[in-house]
Amino acid sequence: MQREFRAAWIATVANIDWPSRPGLSTTAQKMELRRLLERARAVGLNAVILQVRPAADAMYDSPIEPWSEYLTGTMDVPPKPYYDPLAFAVEEAHRRGLEIHAWFNPFRALHRTATAPPSARHVSVAFPELVRDYGEQKWLDPGDPRARDYSLAVILDVVGRYDIDGVHLDDYFYPYEVTDDDGVTVDFPDDSTWAAAIESGLVGSRKDWRRSNVDRFVEDLARGIKETKPWVRFGISPFGIWRPGHPPQIEGFDAYDRIYADSRKWLVNGWVDYMTPQLYWEIEKKEQSYPALLDWWLEQNPYGRHIWPGNFTSRVMMTGARQWAPTEILDQVLVTRSRDRATGNVHFSMKSLMRDSSAAAPALASQLYDAPSLVPETGWLGGLRPARPELTVDSLRGNMLIEMTTPSSDTWLWVIRTLEEGRWVVNILPGWKQLVEYPGTSRPEVVIVSAVSRLGLEGPAQRIDLPAGP
Repeated sequence: MQREFRAAWIATVANIDWPSRPGLSTTAQKMELRRLLERARAVGLNAVILQVRPAADAMYDSPIEPWSEYLTGTMDVPPKPYYDPLAFAVEEAHRRGLEIHAWFNPFRALHRTATAPPSARHVSVAFPELVRDYGEQKWLDPGDPRARDYSLAVILDVVGRYDIDGVHLDDYFYPYEVTDDDGVTVDFPDDSTWAAAIESGLVGSRKDWRRSNVDRFVEDLARGIKETKPWVRFGISPFGIWRPGHPPQIEGFDAYDRIYADSRKWLVNGWVDYMTPQLYWEIEKKEQSYPALLDWWLEQNPYGRHIWPGNFTSRVMMTGARQWAPTEILDQVLVTRSRDRATGNVHFSMKSLMRDSSAAAPALASQLYDAPSLVPETGWLGGLRPARPELTVDSLRGNMLIEMTTPSSDTWLWVIRTLEEGRWVVNILPGWKQLVEYPGTSRPEVVIVSAVSRLGLEGPAQRIDLPAGP
């Protein structure tokens, strides 16, 4: 059975992927989301990463933060008729056997595309002392312990209330630098919290202090997730280059020095369950080589966490010099597969895999994702393998029915292997399905069924040999 994490980001900021525009009816929003999930399943994905907190707002019913304007066009106005988009997304994803990871932006407080004024519940209004204006956007100050605690509370509220499979952060911690009208870099305005740190006895540089603020947040979040629900995985998709010169041929942006993200530390310390470095460059681009960077990340992984690189699949939709051929994405997935310790890919973004958007989806679906795959096991989080299923064979209207049950209700997926005309066929079904039907004219010779847990642990299989004929 193939093990591979196959996922795509569903971005909600600026309505990149969903919903297609603010103000759609509840029915239209649900239809669009179902279409994305159906497409993910059809392409051969087994997970989606849904952005639920674009900028201190909520794509769900939050007791802490306002409804996102990307849903209704006005901040803190709920969808009408009312529904909870995250609860709906979890239910619909799981119904299709897809994992759903909730994607948060921990410190961005207001995006430059925002058009609606902040509501009374928005952090910039309710707690303005935690927020800094920087460039065209607003940011929570990671150097303020109250800001870190605020974002932790937001994320852990979702972990506690929703049946998500993972928590996901991207590359935004401290903001990417902006420049003034003269082209001079503007420093992040955290003088007050830096002064407070110095007054409290801090020894060290301002840059080290900023990195420590992010480190502390990541470590605290990792601990908080496991204390709330031990089975929920925690992943981060940092900028793909930790530091220029690592490995030696690599050049480019220094995320460690300029956005204060010591992403290598988070992996080396085992704080994350998976790392998705954004390897958004071509294989042949020596200075940012996809395989060279992937190999480097694999070497920084003493705890054996999942390495699932991110791919800039949307480049196939671009024009001119920025456009990639679909074969670039296929080749990148093949590079990932050629490394034993790299076990999946995440595509940015779901739009690039939709019908008529690009040639990437048909190529992936027909060439690389044509056979089903289980998400790799996350054994270090514990959990038990499901029991051996009990299979009951029945017939109805000339068709053969197989009912599948286990003593407990912890079955996330079923793996069904059938021998049909001398050929083995593998199918994966969501655990809520307990009945499979085979036409009397094409019943299999052998059926082997096993159950899989939420952490990807596959239990012992049950086999039945079936008599030939209708």
